[in-house]
Amino acid sequence: MKKGIIGLLTILMICSCGEKKEKGAKAPTRVKTEVLGKTIVNPQQQYVGIVEEHEATAVSFTGMGVVKRVLVSEGQAVSSGQLIAEMDDTQARNLLHGAEAQMNQANDALERYKLLHENGSLPEVQWVEIQSKVAQAQSQYEVAKKNLADCRLMSPVSGIIGKKLIGAGETALPSQAVVTILDISSVKVKVAVPEAEISSITASMPTTIIVEAAQKQVCGGRIEKGIQADALTHTYDVRINVQNNDGKLLPGMVANVQFTAVTQPQTEPMLSVTAVQKKADGSLFVWTVAKDSTAHRTTVNTGEILGNRIAITNGIENGQCVVIEGYQKLSEGTKVIF
Repeated sequence: MKKGIIGLLTILMICSCGEKKEKGAKAPTRVKTEVLGKTIVNPQQQYVGIVEEHEATAVSFTGMGVVKRVLVSEGQAVSSGQLIAEMDDTQARNLLHGAEAQMNQANDALERYKLLHENGSLPEVQWVEIQSKVAQAQSQYEVAKKNLADCRLMSPVSGIIGKKLIGAGETALPSQAVVTILDISSVKVKVAVPEAEISSITASMPTTIIVEAAQKQVCGGRIEKGIQADALTHTYDVRINVQNNDGKLLPGMVANVQFTAVTQPQTEPMLSVTAVQKKADGSLFVWTVAKDSTAHRTTVNTGEILGNRIAITNGIENGQCVVIEGYQKLSEGTKVIF
């Protein structure tokens, strides 16, 4: 009986030791890797921008008066020379009638005194004075005629009504905008570029612009770079000219803007920037994977950064397998799978 109990205990101890060994064996760490090699990269920079009109024109009356009616609404297309608004012209019309009467009176006097002047019965000084009065009356008539015409506000350009700032019954002041007219035959997309990146933007750099509100993707044209940074954000305004023949791009729409640098073949092998880590002493390293699937910390030297790629100038050779994700759990000699 005792021998049976001892045998059973022996078997249990052997099984227990076997379980401990199995529990002590560490499973390989899963990582994502990349094989070092020469690549052609296409560096890209992405920003969020706002669509702006190509040009905005504020249209206003030249004189003061009460607005009788406004004939346009926001978003309406208008053409050059189209009537936009009218001002109460009662006073201007009365002034024109008075100026016209004075001009007729002066012309009548000129005709009567002309005969006397031709007969030599009128002194030259008096004849010059009569001619001056006729010229003054003519000038006052022309001014009154223009003031009456200015009570009708005409569109100086073609475009879209942006904002209506004055309505019927309100008093318009000289040079106070009644409406704004926007030229959106072409638009500009404005983005704010950090000062550290502004030097990489060129006037002819290819751009791709996506405006989800208009369900439209277009290629941008000429780029205009601002020369003065915002004092708070230290960013520069960059505007991209975009054709808008169908009129779908409207001021205020949000746009995703992608600047693409010119593609150039790289003479040095490149890796994802996430693969390169820094030691406490400031030196750089990557985790390389040996043929036996073990990870090793390898010191490297780096070069130019293009987009999310970084050149490796020394430390590892082409064809070596490098960990680019999952390196947080690695230590020297860790078994990995990928």
